[in-house]
Amino acid sequence: MAEGYLLGIDIGTFESKGVLAAVDGRVVAVCTKPHDLIVPQPGWAEHDAERDWWGDFCHLSQELINSSGIEAGEILGIGCSTIGPCVLPLDGTKRPLRNAILYGIDTRASTEVECLRQAIGDDQVFQCTGNDLSAQATGPKILWIKNHEPEIFRRSAKFVPGSTYLVGKLTGRWVVDHYTASTYVPLYDSGQGCWSADLCEGIVSSGQLPKIDWTCSIAGKVSPEASAESGLLTGTPVIVGTVDAAAEALSVGVVKPGKMMLMYGSTAFMILPTEGPVSDRRLWSAPFLFPGTNALMAGMATTGTLTRWFKDNLAKDLVWKEQGSGRSAFETLAAEASQVDPGADGLLVLPYFSGERTPINDPLAKGAVYGLNLLHTRGHLYRAILESIGYGLRHHLDVFSEIGESVDVFRAVGGGVKNPLWLQIVSDICEVPQEVTQVSLGAAYGDAFLAGLGIGLFEDPQEIDRWVQVERIVPANSEHSPVYRDQYQRFRQFYELTRPLERSSD
Repeated sequence: MAEGYLLGIDIGTFESKGVLAAVDGRVVAVCTKPHDLIVPQPGWAEHDAERDWWGDFCHLSQELINSSGIEAGEILGIGCSTIGPCVLPLDGTKRPLRNAILYGIDTRASTEVECLRQAIGDDQVFQCTGNDLSAQATGPKILWIKNHEPEIFRRSAKFVPGSTYLVGKLTGRWVVDHYTASTYVPLYDSGQGCWSADLCEGIVSSGQLPKIDWTCSIAGKVSPEASAESGLLTGTPVIVGTVDAAAEALSVGVVKPGKMMLMYGSTAFMILPTEGPVSDRRLWSAPFLFPGTNALMAGMATTGTLTRWFKDNLAKDLVWKEQGSGRSAFETLAAEASQVDPGADGLLVLPYFSGERTPINDPLAKGAVYGLNLLHTRGHLYRAILESIGYGLRHHLDVFSEIGESVDVFRAVGGGVKNPLWLQIVSDICEVPQEVTQVSLGAAYGDAFLAGLGIGLFEDPQEIDRWVQVERIVPANSEHSPVYRDQYQRFRQFYELTRPLERSSD
């Protein structure tokens, strides 16, 4: 096998991460850089693409080269991923015209979703794309710009996701992979693997969208201009790249059916490879990363974001102590919650603090707490929040089961794997074991492997098994099943009972 290194960089909701890996999977250097989530008003979520995406990329690439002590010329290939689906309008010189509008946590385009449903029809959208219109879809977000920011729309030469923007900055070529393109509902024709001229009509010209290729195809090579900013060697190959969740799935060896990636991040995201194309209106479907592969996806809108909200607003004393003692506020909260019995003494939380994505696909859904009494503590509430995420995941497993797709094991990845209590709660509620891999660096690690595939170092995606080893297994505790099954049913009822209230308040 060739000697050298592979660079993977991922741009997340709250931070970006870069990994420099040897071709045998050995991690040589890791670097992270935090950035802010811009929330101009409730229901909106944005990033400054030049600062948060390209700025982070250049910072990480330079830091990885400097900290590792390698030469830029020893990097054989580059892969990148970003949060998605996002929309960034670019002018004729490929400069951003506004902040990027982010994925399903940004629900501003609810009216546009309904307008497109009426104009096109749910059945036609689903038949063409394999997905329904929702807050996750990109087409309505583009239409929102057209309706609310007509001058920006008029000046827009391209509407691109984050991975396309990074690859474009690196190579001058504006290309998107099939997996990411499938999130551009209703614009992507899943059967033909191209933009649908009919469904683009009235929203955007297909010429304003990037060209479509496969994730591991070589998009181009690092330009002299990009080299000067990033520290990378001019001429280094760059693959097309993808959405972070897909790269993260690969990073923990999720390639074949039966094994599901469960990403504990700012949001929860699930990917389950399938034998062939499978569609269900409660979930998302897409071609996977490689020709001839398919996957089902699902995502909850607020998981890690919700635990962060709880810490910042209801545990400020622990945040202050953290600065002095060095003990993580999350670690203290987990210790408090671990003193509470499963089921949180009847306390229930709906985790829909920013609407909800799958399987309810309800942008109007609200967060709620039920069952409080004077004996409940902060530990009860924090445990109830962790359990609410587990119930949301269990809801997804029920949907997968209904359509004949079994989940034998979760491969857990993301920041949440550092919280043993959260992992155990999810295993217990879902009654599915979780595997945590030895290297749990997330999408950036998968990006590095994908770059190796792209330049021909590897022939088969299954070779990721050489890089991935399971470090520990979190089995379900059957003793907790009765209380969690009962609480799960109450959780489902809780949402149905609150639905009329959400609509009467908007």
